[in-house]
Amino acid sequence: MITLTPLPLTRERFAPYGDVIEAAAGRSAPMNTARFERFDDLCRVETDAGGRVAISIARCRLTTALPYRFDTVERHPHGSQAFVPLNGSRFVVVVAPPSESVEANDLAAFVTNGRQGVNYHRGTWHLPLIGFETGQAFLVVDRAGDTANCDEHSFDEPVLLAAV
Repeated sequence: MITLTPLPLTRERFAPYGDVIEAAAGRSAPMNTARFERFDDLCRVETDAGGRVAISIARCRLTTALPYRFDTVERHPHGSQAFVPLNGSRFVVVVAPPSESVEANDLAAFVTNGRQGVNYHRGTWHLPLIGFETGQAFLVVDRAGDTANCDEHSFDEPVLLAAV
């Protein structure tokens, strides 16, 4: 039997597997006449060969009330997609594991605390972004390119997202 003994996570130990994103002591530099401490280059954002990283802002124009019925989810097969709230508002995400197909019973729902953002891994099925307040804004980091990066799936029966 193999026994794995966890080691404290460090950038060096984890480097063969990916990036550790943290504001680590000793890795900062002063910014704006030392009024800020800046932690640069914490991870490498990647997309497939046909894409590039895009940073956008999405602002809610039409609010969604819970309970909410939906019948469509989407996924992005060529890159990840992140949403970071800019004004401290809670939001709900509905997700299913990455796969070629999705069923309604694969879905799970989560509510953020208003300071949490989410990054959907490549291929993760999710409900399109919904907002509860007009003007609710998100920083969006995802893939842009000439190839389409959004697959949609419609369920035969609607799904109900209950109130939180």
